[in-house]
Amino acid sequence: MARPKSSQHELRRDEILDIAAQCFAERSYPAASMNDIAAAGGTSKARLYHYYESKEAILFDLLDRYTQRLLAIIGQVEATAQRRNLDERSALHELVRSFLEEYEHSATRHVALLHDTKFLSDTQREMILDRQRDVVSAVTRFLRRAYPQRVTAQNQTALTMTLFGMINWTFTWLRPGGPLSYAQFAEEVIAVLERGFGS
Repeated sequence: MARPKSSQHELRRDEILDIAAQCFAERSYPAASMNDIAAAGGTSKARLYHYYESKEAILFDLLDRYTQRLLAIIGQVEATAQRRNLDERSALHELVRSFLEEYEHSATRHVALLHDTKFLSDTQREMILDRQRDVVSAVTRFLRRAYPQRVTAQNQTALTMTLFGMINWTFTWLRPGGPLSYAQFAEEVIAVLERGFGS
């Protein structure tokens, strides 16, 4: 009979994923090794292998959990909008705020999602890409409902990518403790959606 996992097993895996995401962001996924991840976590490579069989397994778990988290945020915002009877624009605004709140605390995971998905096996990569497509489709639905006269079948992809372009690369320039917080930036994004730069 297999030995039961300790109650700390999942907690430890979360810690490993945090450390690995930092290593991948700092060194790049190809350059980071299991030794690097173990050293950064103050543990041995043998101990690391107790949790993950390979660096590839770490990357997949990292992206699997993160993409599930993004989809969960969408579901939470939809439930909140329904519960609070928000109009469609307010629901989109809540989604922008929720994504940026997540990005503030998951910058290295977001780096991995944008840069390292290509290193997964074909099956794993397709699973993560399918989830990314689901996120994009959901944001498109939010946009079309919020701005039905502006977002059409012809321009919806371009406008959805415009919104993602505003928020997805914040990890490259928006720093916690800087002159503009993530929450403040969310309001700036919402202002651009509502009024553009001209007002």
